[in-house]
Amino acid sequence: MSTEIKTQVVVLGAGPAGYSAAFRCADLGLETVLVERYSTLGGVCLNVGCIPSKALLHVAKVIEEAKALEEHGIVFGQPSTDINKIRSWKEKVINQLTGGLSGMAKGRKVTVVNGLGKFTGANTLMVEGEGGATTINFDNAIIAAGSRPIELPFIPHEDPRVWDSTDALELKEVPKRLLVMGGGIIGLEMATVYHALGSEIDVVEMFDQVIPAADKDVVKVFTKKISKKFNLMLETKVTAVEAKDDGIYVSMEGKKAPGEAQRYDAVLVAIGRVPNGKGLDAGKAGVEVDDRGFIRVDKQMRTNVPHIYAIGDIVGQPMLAHKGVHEGHVAAEVISGLKHYFDPKVIPSIAYTEPEVAWVGLTEKEAKEKGISYETSTFPWAASGRAIASDCADGMTKLIFDKETHRVIGGAIVGTNGGELLGEIGLAIEMGCDA
Repeated sequence: MSTEIKTQVVVLGAGPAGYSAAFRCADLGLETVLVERYSTLGGVCLNVGCIPSKALLHVAKVIEEAKALEEHGIVFGQPSTDINKIRSWKEKVINQLTGGLSGMAKGRKVTVVNGLGKFTGANTLMVEGEGGATTINFDNAIIAAGSRPIELPFIPHEDPRVWDSTDALELKEVPKRLLVMGGGIIGLEMATVYHALGSEIDVVEMFDQVIPAADKDVVKVFTKKISKKFNLMLETKVTAVEAKDDGIYVSMEGKKAPGEAQRYDAVLVAIGRVPNGKGLDAGKAGVEVDDRGFIRVDKQMRTNVPHIYAIGDIVGQPMLAHKGVHEGHVAAEVISGLKHYFDPKVIPSIAYTEPEVAWVGLTEKEAKEKGISYETSTFPWAASGRAIASDCADGMTKLIFDKETHRVIGGAIVGTNGGELLGEIGLAIEMGCDA
């Protein structure tokens, strides 16, 4: 069965960027349709990304904190984990939040269409869903179709023991030995979870540090800490992956590469994400998509087609939910006739590992590359009474500031709950505070 809808605004994708844009459009009095491939709102972030990972990281943190108390005289013993109950709790968290979004959409009278949407013209979109096809005629469109994990041609991704981040978050099993390909935020967060649940973890990273985008000084502190839990293989890359009956065999080359292929019970491929720009038939609407799948926009989030906008992962780095939310608000307000544009001074990033790694503004490396005359100041948490009393004295806070004006231009933190401290640094940069 096919149906047809006419609307002022259609938003393609209901992740944080998409639903934020749709809700803002509705709040501004625009008739809005929200298209989502999942059966629930929230996109990758809420259904199979940010939110379930935070739920599992909470479990991991409690396990690790209980274990750390042993040397202070509090012994809980080896935890007994029921993976089915943990999974059910994670799903409960997701369902509560997706249900909340559904209620918010209904309250704003946003029409939700479930299915895979593709452009058929400059003002038409076709959505293929379980109930048939829906044609949406729109005045304005906002593309918020997100991204997906990178796949490598030599890896047997069809094997159930080869995971991407979505597979890892399903928590179907706890492998005895897990290889994490990629020392970025996603890989290290999942390594944190599975280590706490009992897996032996190897992490392979082709660069000379994990979390390559973060400041080297805080990463050094972080690396020293996690090296006690994970086997880190930096400046090393995977060259072959073979699926056999008794495991996944992985060959590597580089500085820390083992001499022979290693057998793993599971392999998590977490080497980055690619935008979904090429799967939308955006060209039929006249929208330009580059070779990588990104859609270029101006500061008002407009594509090369004036009535079509793009937001979120699909417009470029950093691929972060809070960035997409702000872009969504900008696009909605511009469509409604308000004067608004996306021009953030800084965008914060946080790895919710243990310890957390958080940074905002320029790193020292970036300051050097830009030719900025700068100075730095570091504060070791070993000098903090609260940190010592809380048994997290191995953290550090670092500020980067302009040498002449002393204005803060960047900052980084490593330590327990470090992400909770980052907002003040971001505000200091935004307000032009000096160090």
